[in-house]
Amino acid sequence: MIHFLSMMFSLLAIIGHVSGRPAEGRSERSGDRPYKSEMTVTNGMNWGSWGPKEMCPNGTYAAGFSLRVDRLKASGDNTALNGIRLHCVNRCANQCGGPYVTAIYSKTGSFGEWTDAKWCHFGYLKYFYLRVESFQGSGDDTAANNIRFYCSDGYTLQGDGTDRGNWGDSSWNQNCAGKGICGLQNRIQEYKSNQDNTGLNDVHMFCCD
Repeated sequence: MIHFLSMMFSLLAIIGHVSGRPAEGRSERSGDRPYKSEMTVTNGMNWGSWGPKEMCPNGTYAAGFSLRVDRLKASGDNTALNGIRLHCVNRCANQCGGPYVTAIYSKTGSFGEWTDAKWCHFGYLKYFYLRVESFQGSGDDTAANNIRFYCSDGYTLQGDGTDRGNWGDSSWNQNCAGKGICGLQNRIQEYKSNQDNTGLNDVHMFCCD
């Protein structure tokens, strides 16, 4: 009976992972986990301020992600990508005595809805591209619009973001030391009425052993 209950627990954990229904987030700050390397991209914009560095719990790594997206409107102010949530996985589940999936996020913007999670098949998030709209002068600025991740198992995951701007250089040329991505830090422009607003402008990712 004990063996049967253990098998059922593991099965439920796997189903929860595949269905993309992780925990909503963590109440405590987790920025103190040591990391091996920090990855950046060159096309981020510079409006707003950096939020806190948020890290996966010890022993877990990001195997999936979801986005907060303000869908583009034909008129009015658009802010496009407003947040990134990493889904941190402990793939050995209950045998390790820790959480199976935990969601973390840094600072987020005020607009949009969260998309369904996208998952690496077997590995962890390893590198990323950011799609960013450059400065539009008198036009409507949106800054970051979407993100694309490469997994350590060879799969590519593109977010369900918006399509303004261009994909910049990958973080591929930077060494993601360790198993994979384990944390993030977002740059977000705070909303101000009666002006052109953006949401997410830039992001740094951290890699851990």
